[in-house]
Amino acid sequence: MVYNSTALKAYEYHGNASFYLLKHFIFILIGLAASFILMLVDIKSLQKWAKPALFLAISLLIIVLIPHIGRRVGGAQRWFHLGFFNFQPSEFAKLAIILYLADYLVRKDYKINYFFSGFLPAIMVICIVASLILVQPDLGTAVLLLTVSLFMLFIGGARWFHVSLLGLAALPVVYYLILFKPYRLRRMIAFSNPWEHKADEGYQLIQSLIALGSGGLMGVGLGRGQQKLFYLPAAHTDFIFSIVGEELGFAGAFSLIMLYIMFIVFSGMIAMNLKNMFARYIIFGVVCLIGLQVVVHIGSSTGFLPTKGLPLPFISYGGSALFFNMIAVALLLNVSRDRI
Repeated sequence: MVYNSTALKAYEYHGNASFYLLKHFIFILIGLAASFILMLVDIKSLQKWAKPALFLAISLLIIVLIPHIGRRVGGAQRWFHLGFFNFQPSEFAKLAIILYLADYLVRKDYKINYFFSGFLPAIMVICIVASLILVQPDLGTAVLLLTVSLFMLFIGGARWFHVSLLGLAALPVVYYLILFKPYRLRRMIAFSNPWEHKADEGYQLIQSLIALGSGGLMGVGLGRGQQKLFYLPAAHTDFIFSIVGEELGFAGAFSLIMLYIMFIVFSGMIAMNLKNMFARYIIFGVVCLIGLQVVVHIGSSTGFLPTKGLPLPFISYGGSALFFNMIAVALLLNVSRDRI
């Protein structure tokens, strides 16, 4: 799908139809190497690295905001430019938060029930990380991080009242961030009726729906899709599910969704059979992180959610996202071997 959705663009701009495929393959090799190394690390060592990983993530999120160090693209300063690829520290921050909260919940145990001694300190750390991501700006990733964190805290024993209270308190903040940022407000308005904004904010969603509608039951055929031919922007990243639906039809799209559901179900079954709570919390965090990204990507592509540029895990083109999703699964596989 990466080659399929980038071949023409790669040939047009780089003179090589396989340009993006080769870069993607390099990311896969690097991700596999890092994953195998991570799987050799003992689970107790992982727990010791939870705080340093969080400190490193916060440091990188600060450094990326420094002018002339972080790369600025389209008004957002989210990347480090490292030779042939861009590194997005917010992707690392997602895993760092999962590691930190898994360790925190084990250390605090029943104290997580208490607001000031258990719940509030964790929320303060989460808010620091989310705020740094918001400054970039990246509202979607910040909301994703907060949602995963609240899920882990709830699973770890936090009171439903505390979690709900924080969620309700965050709503006015999100409302403010949307209302007073013109491009976000336009995106929300276009989401309600994209056909009235087909020349601007609604264009992507309309082209995505055309792609999905053209696929029918069995699709137009692999490689025969039309929307990737400069009609659908970001077809290889933010809207690759639409290309799957167009070329492989409902059958292909449904099969892909079922694979994600199987991943979530089997991971949950593994977690429930673990006695080590640190390992269990990590698996729940990883499953929630990947599952939410799938929901947001597919929801954005089908018009059920406002358009948000999140790649589809393991399918979309992208260095940082692919690398850290592979690391997340390696983390899951590592801790799943523990039965103590």
